[in-house]
Amino acid sequence: MKWSTLKKSNKLVNEQMLLLYQFMETKAVYILGIESSCDETSASITKNGVVLSNIIASQDVHIKYGGVVPELASRAHQQQIIPVVHEAISEAGITINDINAIAFTRGPGLMGALLVGCSFAKALSLALGIPLIEVNHMQAHIIGNFAKRENEIKEIPKFPFICLTISGGHTQLVLVNSYLDMKIIGQTLDDAAGEAFDKTAKMLKLPYPGGPYIDKHAQKGDPLRFKFPSSDMAGYNFSFSGFKTSVLYFIQKEIKEDSNFIANNIDDLCASIQYTIIKILMNKLIIASENLNIKNIALSGGVSANSGIRNALLSEQANSNWNVFIPNFEYCTDNAGMISLYGYYKYLAKEFCDLSISPVARYTF
Repeated sequence: MKWSTLKKSNKLVNEQMLLLYQFMETKAVYILGIESSCDETSASITKNGVVLSNIIASQDVHIKYGGVVPELASRAHQQQIIPVVHEAISEAGITINDINAIAFTRGPGLMGALLVGCSFAKALSLALGIPLIEVNHMQAHIIGNFAKRENEIKEIPKFPFICLTISGGHTQLVLVNSYLDMKIIGQTLDDAAGEAFDKTAKMLKLPYPGGPYIDKHAQKGDPLRFKFPSSDMAGYNFSFSGFKTSVLYFIQKEIKEDSNFIANNIDDLCASIQYTIIKILMNKLIIASENLNIKNIALSGGVSANSGIRNALLSEQANSNWNVFIPNFEYCTDNAGMISLYGYYKYLAKEFCDLSISPVARYTF
C-alpha cells in the first residue's frame, strides 16, 4: 500500500509508519551494469529501473580480421572497462558510493571477455560491500524492451509475450511470463540468423560486420529475384546452415559464368538473402503465436536493428492482430543498459550471488 493511500485511509497510523512508507516510495536504487560478453565494453547506471547512462566502447580492431578475435577482445576490455565505468557513473550524476548493487554479464559469450567483466564486478562489489548480481546476456536482451530514459514515454510489453531474440550467436523464441520467468520454446539447431547474415555477406565480399550492409543493399533490391531454400525444422526450432550452403553453391555457379555477377546483382542478392532469412524467422513466430494464442510479440538482440525484420513484424501486426514491441536501437546491440535493468529486477527479488561465481561461455536458461 502506498503512503498516499495510508494517509487518506481512516486507519490510525503513527508518524513513524508514515515516514517509513514515504521513504520506501522515494528510496533510489542505483544499479551499475557491466557488459563484456563479446567486443563491446559497456557500463550503465539505472535508477529504479530507469536508464541514466549507457556507455558503450566498441572495438574497431576486429574489422581487419573479418571477425572478433577473442584474445584481442579481452585485452581491449581490460583497457576500456575502468574509463567506461567512470564515464557511466559521471553521466548518471552520482558517486560510486551511491551504487546499491553491481550486475554483470555472466554469459553466454567469449570466456576471456566475460572474465574481465566478471572479475571487475566482483572486485568492486567486495570493495564497496554491496551485492553482486549475475545476468544472463540473452535474458537481458529481452528485458531491453523495457528500457527507457527519464521522462521517456514508451509502450512496454505486457505479460505473457513471445520474444524473438536474434543475434550473431543466438536465435531463440522465448515465452516470457514475467521479468524473471522466461522459457525457451524454440531455437536454432545450428547457425544463428546473425551468423547467416554475416557469412553470406562475406560471400558477397561485403565489409565486416556484414549484416548492416546486406540490409542497406536489400532496401534497393528485388527480394523475389533469386530463390533460396527455407528450412522447416520440428517444433519452433530454426536452421540456417543449409541456407548458407545453398547461397555459397549458387554464387560459385554464377561466378563461373559471369565473374562480375556479384557486383552486377548485389542489391537483388542481398534482398533475396534477407527475404529468405526473415521468412524462416517469421514462419516459426507466426506458428508459435497461433498455437499459444499470444498476441504480444517482442523483438530483441543485435539483428533486431535490421529494417527488414522490423518491417515484417509491423506488417504482421496488422495481419495477425499482434501487439508488437521493438526496442530502441540503443538496446539492440550489446549494451549494459539492459544488464543494469535486468539487475534491478533481480535486486528487487533479492537474487544475489557470491564471490565464488564464475563466467559461463555457453550459458542457457
